[in-house]
Amino acid sequence: MPFEQHQEKNYPKDAASIFQAALKAAEKLQGKIISSAPEQFKLTARFPKTILGQTVGERTELSCEVRADEEGGLVVVDAFPLDAVERKLMFGARKGVTLTVVTWFIAHLEHNLGIAPAK
Repeated sequence: MPFEQHQEKNYPKDAASIFQAALKAAEKLQGKIISSAPEQFKLTARFPKTILGQTVGERTELSCEVRADEEGGLVVVDAFPLDAVERKLMFGARKGVTLTVVTWFIAHLEHNLGIAPAK
């Protein structure tokens, strides 16, 4: 399982609504927004080792970009683990931590958009 995660998903909503939902998802998961470009629908957030009372094991940096397309919006999420001084962790990361953070982020994004989770 790779340490870095890349996921893309289409939503039948406008890019601005999806971007606002992404901001709320990052906030709900206790992420710290380190950069945001609302006019380009981009954000980067850093998440702590403990999210919503659960220890996930590593800090994670996640970037999210929303691209408008003919069907609504395409969400592009890239994430990777961080070391103690918030540099990209190149080795020694725990398996599944980054994927867990991305999965939770997407679930909260979909909840904020009012989209039922896939079964």
